[in-house]
Amino acid sequence: MGLLPIFRYLGSMKIRLSFRTCYLLLALFLWQTTVLAQSPKTNKSAAPAHRVVIGIEQLVTPEFLPLLQNRRVAILTNHTGVMPDKSHIVDLLHARPDVKVVKLLSPEHGIRGEADTHVSDDVDKKTGLKVISLYGNVRKPTPEMLKDVDVLIFDIQDVGARYYTYIATMTAVLEAAAENKKLMIVLDRPNPITGAYVDGAVGKNAKQPVTGPNFLPITHGMTVGELARMFNGERAAKKLPQAELKVIPMRNYTRGQWFDQTGLPWIKPSPNMINLTTATLYPGTCILEGTNVSEGRGTMQAFEFIGAPWINGEKLAQQLNSYRLPGVTFKPIQFKPDSVVDGIRIYPPKFVGQTCYGAQAVVTDRNKFESAKASVYIIHALKTLYPTQLEWKNSRLDGLWKTDVTRQRLQAGDAPKEIISAWADELTYFNQVRAKYLLYP
Repeated sequence: MGLLPIFRYLGSMKIRLSFRTCYLLLALFLWQTTVLAQSPKTNKSAAPAHRVVIGIEQLVTPEFLPLLQNRRVAILTNHTGVMPDKSHIVDLLHARPDVKVVKLLSPEHGIRGEADTHVSDDVDKKTGLKVISLYGNVRKPTPEMLKDVDVLIFDIQDVGARYYTYIATMTAVLEAAAENKKLMIVLDRPNPITGAYVDGAVGKNAKQPVTGPNFLPITHGMTVGELARMFNGERAAKKLPQAELKVIPMRNYTRGQWFDQTGLPWIKPSPNMINLTTATLYPGTCILEGTNVSEGRGTMQAFEFIGAPWINGEKLAQQLNSYRLPGVTFKPIQFKPDSVVDGIRIYPPKFVGQTCYGAQAVVTDRNKFESAKASVYIIHALKTLYPTQLEWKNSRLDGLWKTDVTRQRLQAGDAPKEIISAWADELTYFNQVRAKYLLYP
């Protein structure tokens, strides 16, 4: 509503306004006009005509409930395994008299999302159910763990990058389900950074049956349900047993949707995965875990920052901007990592308590930004500016890129563009395999 009709209405009612009231109304009008005029590309997200309906919402419908009734169930989940109203899958199924939940399986960060690193066997305080950790000494359920289980359920929100550990845990449970002849149900959820962006090296594991995360590029462009279908289906090519797998798909979901276009609430998948911007940048800046440079862990903008006490922020931002990477720009920044983020104690980040200087990645057009390629340019910029201060944690870098070739070529002085062009054949093969298992348009 414009300001003039408001004054006319008040005048017709013979209401006299003070100068202060008029001033406040004018300020409110100007603020509203400014906000409505702003439409940055990074925040363009037309509300969906129909909200995305996730797998958990359909689990207890007449179509799928018979899969669980009168059967012993183990649930692999965490704090993201919730309905849109945030009611938790464990609480929902544990309360049902026709479903027998016998135990819980925990990924990294724990069932309720209260841990940052390795987790231990425990008891869920809310339900009293036994919790078996799959992110400690044991990563795959043993036959002994599954002897009293008929059905395994996976319900966790992934972030769309190969580095994230949840899909590795899902793979381990899928393998156990195949070997122990258990039904596995995967409740599908959106890929937050879209199911369309596929990029990055596969390296020594390229052009092989895609049976787990080690055979994926950095960004795979798939949902957890599609990944489960692929990992399970490709086991046949290796003459491995396949699990009895049931993926409960989403409704109203399309591949090009970003998470903020689904109508679903964002719940941090891990303590440092603060928001969708974090997830968008994560495939590119996570590579810094293989160096002595901070990726912003220990701040409320993890994976947006690139820094260290010995970096000149102006020079680093200038170097990164010189590459003219699409959809992103860099600006000088300083920050001080802490060991507690948003009330959760995290694994001690690099340079905790020290002031770091560096660059902040600012996404200007998320549909053009190529995070996997950015990982190569980031390391190239640091090597160019700080050849003696930059430390290469070779095994960690090679593990993140799934190849030692990218690191070796950077160390040899090869241009990022040439390194990235070598990914083409690997990605062509992967996309051919991936296409067989997609569920959504």
